[in-house]
Amino acid sequence: MRAKYLGTALLSTATILTLAACGSSGGASSPDYELTDVSFPLEETVSLKMSTSSSPLAPADPNEKLIFQRLEEQSGVNIEWKNYSSDYIEKRNLDISSGDLPDAMWNAGASDYDLLSWAEDGIIIPLEDLINEHMPNFKKVLDENPEYLAMITAPDGHIYSLPWIEELGQDKESIHTVNDIPWINVDWLEALGLEMPQTTDELMVVLEAFKTQDPNGNGEADEIPISFINDGGNEDMKFLFGAFGIGDNDDHLVVNDDGTIDFTADNEEFKNGVAYFNEMYNKELIDVEAFEQDWNAYMAKGKEQLFGVYFTWDKANVSGANDSYEPLPALAGPSGEKHVTRTNGFGFSRDRFVITSANKNLELTAKWADQMYVPIQSVQNNWGTYGDETQQNIFEYVEATDSLKHLPLEGTAPGELRQKTEAGGPLAILDDYYGTVTTMPDDAQWRLDIFKDTYLADVHNQFNYPRVFLSLEQADRIAQIEADLMPFVSRKRAEWIANGKVAEEWDAYLEELNRLGLEEWMQIKQEAYDTYLSNNN
Repeated sequence: MRAKYLGTALLSTATILTLAACGSSGGASSPDYELTDVSFPLEETVSLKMSTSSSPLAPADPNEKLIFQRLEEQSGVNIEWKNYSSDYIEKRNLDISSGDLPDAMWNAGASDYDLLSWAEDGIIIPLEDLINEHMPNFKKVLDENPEYLAMITAPDGHIYSLPWIEELGQDKESIHTVNDIPWINVDWLEALGLEMPQTTDELMVVLEAFKTQDPNGNGEADEIPISFINDGGNEDMKFLFGAFGIGDNDDHLVVNDDGTIDFTADNEEFKNGVAYFNEMYNKELIDVEAFEQDWNAYMAKGKEQLFGVYFTWDKANVSGANDSYEPLPALAGPSGEKHVTRTNGFGFSRDRFVITSANKNLELTAKWADQMYVPIQSVQNNWGTYGDETQQNIFEYVEATDSLKHLPLEGTAPGELRQKTEAGGPLAILDDYYGTVTTMPDDAQWRLDIFKDTYLADVHNQFNYPRVFLSLEQADRIAQIEADLMPFVSRKRAEWIANGKVAEEWDAYLEELNRLGLEEWMQIKQEAYDTYLSNNN
């Protein structure tokens, strides 16, 4: 996970004094309710103040969600939300710097650097004692899955945040192994009598046919042979770099089977992949808006099925849940080899809930947060709930087994429904919950089946880079390096695809990578990985 360098997160001594003053005088936090030996539901309702971020598709007030209404009824705790649906990081940091601290931050969006600097500056508190004393549900998850305890424990030995955990397959068979699946328009292949491409050369021929032979049959040259969102995560086209060797992922970082790490954007394979896309660009096969379009523009064209090939996590969110698009298999490149590069994705983030130093109701807050790790509650927080009479439900409650059954999506994009109804925040869904607490989501099982049938055989690396917890010094340095290094790599890739000259400029590019700190970046990443391995053996 990339740390983000946020100068506004660095707080001066004067700011800390301001925070302390705000905390002692009440500030934004809730009053001390003097509650001990807390059990739910409370005899009288009390409130806690929390900040959060949520999708613009969700209600502006999270309490309009049925999930939170039920939680309040079950606990007797009302949450007063300050919800930001845009510019969350900036607004959150402004709240912190002004001393406007809530009791807790839900969906905190914190990097390692944030967590450690907040802890050092006294903005958030360690949680390990609260976990041991007041959070039996979460402690059970940690006791039975010690790898998660390792991933949430900071280098100083403290735990500063509660995580989101979603298991969907393990190791190479995880649903996160490939995020940017390439989807190809099989209706167009059939219309033109073309076979599914198996090599990079064959893909180029297919894309040229898509451009010139009117595969949608409307007599207009409106087809877009291939589209993507440049550096758009799941919508980027980096998957195709695997045909040229080591491949690429969002972090430009892979783990070799001997335990060494590799930067992906400074090798000959990367250069060859860029040259391949430059050939596509010169043949006018790449969407002219690929380097500037956002998600909404991308999705709008996808809904009209204008793409020959495009990239995303789930086609239902772009071109619809129909049979017009199928996964493009891993392609053999110039060497004849096929390779699928693993992402460094996990169903895990450690930054979903922090408790601030202004909080005067620690036992109450910890016990309230622990409800999120009750298995059936975690499932709802992650996907949505049941029994909502005002909108589509994602679950049916099965009373006989006290479990949740995923309902058919009926054409609804799963991402949209989830954003409208989920709670997010801290939760844990383990693989053994499927078949007991809940069913596997149809779209997740479908995606896992696609991955196993289409890509697994070509995933060669045994490991990916884990969620190492960097020290404050390491996180600070990594963030400073990445602030220049990663945009430079992205900019040069886009320039070379559009303008060529990758071969002529390659040596100067490598020199600039080193000037920007690549060697130090690699050293820190390798040391952190080695430490992680030693702590988990």
